[in-house]
Order: sequence, then C-alpha cells, then structure tokens
Amino acid sequence: MTKYVLLYQGGTAPQSPEEGEQLTKAWVEWFGRAGDAILDRGNAFGASTAEGADLPASGVNGYSVVEADSAAAVDGLLVGHPHLASGGRIEIHETIQM
Repeated sequence: MTKYVLLYQGGTAPQSPEEGEQLTKAWVEWFGRAGDAILDRGNAFGASTAEGADLPASGVNGYSVVEADSAAAVDGLLVGHPHLASGGRIEIHETIQM
C-alpha cells in the first residue's frame, strides 16, 4: 500500500450556516465511505507564504493523507468528494518511502 497526500485547492466557501452544515455533513459522509484508507483527515490551511525560489505560494487550502493500492484506487476514493463538488481541485501526490 502506498500513501498519497491530497492537496485541496480552490472551491467555494459556504454562503450560509445551512450550507456550512451541509458541507460538514458531506465531509463526514466522505470520510465514512473512505474508511480505513484515511490515514490523516488533515486540516485546512490559513494564509501562506513561500520562501526560496521566486515563485508564488501554491494556493493550497488544505490536505488529507490516504493509503491505497494505486493512483487509480485513489481516483475511486475521490468520486463524490465534497471538495470537488464545491468546484475545487485536488492534487494527488504519491509519497516515496525513504
């Protein structure tokens, strides 16, 4: 099994408390469907900066870590993902055991 870091970008924020509740429910349901594949539910990010090369910060607004047999299996986990449903993008990064 391989670990994958999911980086969340973009998406629209809830516009009302009711939308916020619906979004929270969608995330809870997704975590339930993903089950044991979830290694770290992750967190949202606040403001970011970048150091080093003259490049802008990436615009990543959160992450999760999952474990799966393949990138295709990760794609299957992302079906119906609430971040995608809100117009966001998810970058999938395979980790390398060092």
